[in-house]
Amino acid sequence: MPLPTRDAATVLLHQHVQDAYQRTHAVMVATALEGYAAHLNEPVNLWFVTGLLHDLDFEEHPAAHPGPSLQWFKEWDYPLDLLHAVEAHAYGYNAFQTLPQTKLAAALLATDELCGLFYAYRKMNPVPYADMKPSSIRKKFKEPAFAAKIDRSVIELGVQHLGLPLEEHIANVGRFLAPLK
Repeated sequence: MPLPTRDAATVLLHQHVQDAYQRTHAVMVATALEGYAAHLNEPVNLWFVTGLLHDLDFEEHPAAHPGPSLQWFKEWDYPLDLLHAVEAHAYGYNAFQTLPQTKLAAALLATDELCGLFYAYRKMNPVPYADMKPSSIRKKFKEPAFAAKIDRSVIELGVQHLGLPLEEHIANVGRFLAPLK
């Protein structure tokens, strides 16, 4: 099954996503998944592209997300691992109840909302991701009023399926995001 190149995936992202934050979020998630893929000796391009495209339909179809994306990915004959990960990352959202069955799906579920927490922390404290202390992110994770729309339980579910302690996951994601400006 064909996987789009990073350039082709970026073109798709720009066709379907106009919001600057959503584009930034897609790159953050893709970068974090790329880091996990390298760390776990998994297919780096598959993981990166999955992260880049995981919210492809969110801006255009928020009430149906990720349903339209899943349909497009099927029509475009994308890999089943990508489809499963995108479906599982929406666990508990818009009535989607698919739990992660692969490392990629677990990593996406664990990483998606956490990238939002890193972004919110950076808005409050504008330091490079490389300079963020995992303990500071963990502290904000425990504060429900901070970035209140971020569902911490989804992160915890993803981490459970990934088989890592939350603290290690936060440190990993911080390290993986370090190259981003």
